Amino acid sequence: MTVQAPTACPCGSGLRVARCCGLDLAAIGTGEATRHLLPLVDRAIALHGKGEIAEATKICLDVLELAPGQGGALAILYQVRRQTGPLSAAEALIRRMVALNPNNIWATQELALLLFGKGDFADAEGHARNAVRIAPDDVQSHNLMGMIMTELNRPQVGEYHYREALKLLPHKQPILLANLAWNLKNQGKMAESRALYGESVALDPTILQTLLGWARMEETDRNFARADELLDQAEKLAPNNQSILLQRAIVRSRVKDYDGALALLDSIAKLSRTGTLGPNEMLEKGRLLDKMGRFDEAFAAFVEGKRAALELSGNAYLEAHAAQLVERLKRYFTAERLKIVPRAKPITSGPRPLFIVGFPRSGTTMVEQTLSAHPKISAGDELTIVNDITELMPRMLNSPLAYPEALADLWMGDQREGLDNLRDYYLQRARQLGIIEPKTVWFTDKMPLNETHMGLIALMFPEAPIIHVLRHPLDVVLSVFSNHLTHGFYCANALDTIAKHYVLIADLVEHYRSQMTLKYLPIRYEDIVDDQESGVRRMLEFIGAAFDKRCLNFDENTRYARTASYAQVTEKLYDSSRYRYRRYLSHLRPVIPILEPVIKRLGYTIDD
Repeated sequence: MTVQAPTACPCGSGLRVARCCGLDLAAIGTGEATRHLLPLVDRAIALHGKGEIAEATKICLDVLELAPGQGGALAILYQVRRQTGPLSAAEALIRRMVALNPNNIWATQELALLLFGKGDFADAEGHARNAVRIAPDDVQSHNLMGMIMTELNRPQVGEYHYREALKLLPHKQPILLANLAWNLKNQGKMAESRALYGESVALDPTILQTLLGWARMEETDRNFARADELLDQAEKLAPNNQSILLQRAIVRSRVKDYDGALALLDSIAKLSRTGTLGPNEMLEKGRLLDKMGRFDEAFAAFVEGKRAALELSGNAYLEAHAAQLVERLKRYFTAERLKIVPRAKPITSGPRPLFIVGFPRSGTTMVEQTLSAHPKISAGDELTIVNDITELMPRMLNSPLAYPEALADLWMGDQREGLDNLRDYYLQRARQLGIIEPKTVWFTDKMPLNETHMGLIALMFPEAPIIHVLRHPLDVVLSVFSNHLTHGFYCANALDTIAKHYVLIADLVEHYRSQMTLKYLPIRYEDIVDDQESGVRRMLEFIGAAFDKRCLNFDENTRYARTASYAQVTEKLYDSSRYRYRRYLSHLRPVIPILEPVIKRLGYTIDD
């Protein structure tokens, strides 16, 4: 008879499946039952402290086989796997610690930081918020919230938490000052950011990440010579550092020295452990090759960059989730139902939202830069408020149902003003974010893929202008493929999934337009490029704003656009991105059958 060996957990912790990811936490006994193991745990802690990792790991594995909830052994094994890998094991172990003791502040902060490091900002946010709840007077709790909110494009909230962290410290900490400086840069507050970076470097000139962040800020603010000076300073600390070389390549690209930028990327590949570039560097290389007219090489770089990104993150397109949401929205937002669904009352005072919707890379940033050059229009950038409302709606309407079905509670006597409350919540959040400039009448909301919730927007703001920016679908798909993006259920990591999500959302927009009255203006990116003034006049007339010539010079708008297009919108209007797909048509042919119905419906053609 053959005895089968115990199955090791695929997460890589070193434990058996039954003692790791297959463990039923409810079956774990009390701490009292494992007191006899404490001397072993103490020995593992001592060994780990002396750097004897292998022996410490063996002891922890033995302890956790007997007592899978033993906190000390979990903590040591987590630190080992966090340092040596695999990170999937570290995540599994720290999640177990948090699940067993939700008030463990160290474990909660560690989990938030680990998730932040892998780019899972949404999950990290939940744990960071819990860290603040557990320890509101802890510097790291507020620092984590600052970091995560900044990356989630809610920098105003992040700024609050960074400033709270600084208040808790007896002396200013260089890293926190630099974190706040990065946050302010993301808000376009370049002078304040520059001053904080200067203060941070004065306190400690040896922190590489601070110099890199400062150089990135100067590059963003178009001070390329100063960015180079800071990178020179950084290189004295870390010669041949790959992050420094990448930032140098970005600066060279901004000044149109594409050969120099490409040479720097090749240097990064030679220095790397694998002899290749990482996902972001590979996509940057592809974009450089594109600018140099080397299109086949550029596409190969995009393919490799996306392959590496998917391998690193594991974030494949959540196709079933996306399709289910769209189907539910179509079932709910029907003409018959909407006849009796109430609408929120019009806004009677104060600035009101102007929604700029469109698939990522369709030209929404250019349109926002154009319109926010108008003295009556503030730039709100990518506001998450509509999506937040979809998640809060069941609680706000006291409904047992999820969005969109929770809207059925608007027929209840005590929820007749539910949409007014949702509208007021949106406006209050917008005010709190500090995006509304004095004397403006409108503020923009250009969250990518907000058209998914166009029905809800029209219920909350029946009179709000919705400008839908359209661009040739093949150009959109190609541009998304050449950039690192997470919007759209992680569709961006493969060409076919980008195309599928584009069609899914385009069909949903057609559904909304056929079922309800919208204050809706579709405008084509190509038309704005062909005749900028006519396009600008058309948009301003639709909004109800007088024409202003400043809108024709959006490249002079000094605000910082927090998107992948931040560099493009600092240049005058150009047409090199119009019908860019023609240079890549042979590579895009596999997705043409997916996109063709929408291409025809939008009035585009496919030309060689």
